[in-house]
Amino acid sequence: MSQKPTRRVVIVDDEPAIREMLAVALEMAGFEVRETANAQEALAEVAAHIPDLMLIDWMMPNVSGLELCRRLRRNQETANIPLVLLTARGEEDAKITGLQIVDDYITKPFSSRELVARLKAILRRTTPKGFEEPVEFNGLRLDPVAQRVTSHGARITLSPIEYRLLQLFMTHPERAFTRGQLLDRVWGGDVYVEERTVDVHIRRLRKAVGNRHEHLIETVRGTGYRFTTENVLHSCEKRWITSEKSRSDNNY
Repeated sequence: MSQKPTRRVVIVDDEPAIREMLAVALEMAGFEVRETANAQEALAEVAAHIPDLMLIDWMMPNVSGLELCRRLRRNQETANIPLVLLTARGEEDAKITGLQIVDDYITKPFSSRELVARLKAILRRTTPKGFEEPVEFNGLRLDPVAQRVTSHGARITLSPIEYRLLQLFMTHPERAFTRGQLLDRVWGGDVYVEERTVDVHIRRLRKAVGNRHEHLIETVRGTGYRFTTENVLHSCEKRWITSEKSRSDNNY
């Protein structure tokens, strides 16, 4: 039986002992964990691979956890990452300040069970369909738990790269991605791949999903690619009209 996709959490804390304690608790709960000691390391980690959630200590030297959260929110690529602040500051004003920027605020000391429960609750609220639940457009269905893609019930065979491309598109419909953004999200920022490689895999993905769905993956001139559903009905009607006209013409 297929398992749910592993969720990646980045821990940002300048104290090694606390990072280790958090990492052990999260790994035991089934999370994939990356540890970073400061804002610079955290930003580098995020640039290489967008995580599902970040757990950030407020009181860090040089760049505070709160300032790191502000920077993440200002960047379009990282603005939607769920952020949780860890802090010993329990004053009401501090909580209000933090909650204006982050998704949750956990005051030390806390239990590992509480931490894991709250992180899972945040992920349930913030995770779009296509990562834990199936997502479907116009008969094209992606099931992330089974790692299976079907077209009106028929199985579609995709390579791992093609699957990740389609999953990114279907979980962000109508969003235009540059080739660089697709490289970062699908291949990872720490892997050197030429941008034209994206075009090759897009062609393969369109071929794999077939004539029924290839029009969903649009080329955005001067930018890159977008998964769209706006013209689905129009495209289907156009093909139907063309088919009917051709059939009618052949009858004469």
